[in-house]
Amino acid sequence: DFHDIDTVLALNAFVAHDPNRHVFVSTRIEGKVESILVNVGDRVTRDQKLAVIQSRQIGNPPPSITVTAPIAGVVDERLVAPGEAIEPNKPLFHIADLSQVIVLAEAYEEDVGKIALGQEARVHAFAYPGESFMGRLSYLGQQLDPEKRTLPVWITVANPDSRLKPGMSATAVVVLKRSSGALSVPAAALVDAGGERFVFVDSGGTLTRVDVRTGATDDRLVEILDGLVPGDLVVTQGTRQVYTTWLTGGAAPAGEPD
Repeated sequence: DFHDIDTVLALNAFVAHDPNRHVFVSTRIEGKVESILVNVGDRVTRDQKLAVIQSRQIGNPPPSITVTAPIAGVVDERLVAPGEAIEPNKPLFHIADLSQVIVLAEAYEEDVGKIALGQEARVHAFAYPGESFMGRLSYLGQQLDPEKRTLPVWITVANPDSRLKPGMSATAVVVLKRSSGALSVPAAALVDAGGERFVFVDSGGTLTRVDVRTGATDDRLVEILDGLVPGDLVVTQGTRQVYTTWLTGGAAPAGEPD
């Protein structure tokens, strides 16, 4: 089929909190935790009550203050216990909103000139093979790491289901250029063996090896310059098993055509 093929730059990366969407909650007073009103895992709204702190200031009874959530999100850490004495600015809770995350990547010095703010990127998290999450470059570092010779790159990614978790390893594929209308197959369909490139075509239930000449490739697709015509059904899953069976002269098992 005809698809857009991208010229891409692949960067090693990992998922991190959006700095504007997570916070450690504290209070400026010295006192004792009178009560805790939320549990780890609770989803809270902005200004929701989290805890009551009894101040050490003089009073009968001593004055109490209510600690509230500065942002909406999920309480993923509780750092105090009821009755615990606390000092000013001691973290009490951590609240995270994972509906948007930052994917932190590094671009080598020789690639810095290829990237720019706003470029589209596809993030492939190791936890979700075969899936991608769309984002855009939102920040480029102001100086290179002197030892690694890399520039920090931030990619902002919408994460409405909170599937991307801070700390996850990933690959970020930055789209540098897009070529439209190329005859292409999924990258998983291509077999590269001994310098030869070929696919297996399903011809009425019989799988036939077809040598191809390839062009542009990205993290999803390979452009086919010669060997296939629109409408050919190629095997896209279990390709290596099909190839092994073909080498031994057995009947190639039916794979999943595209």
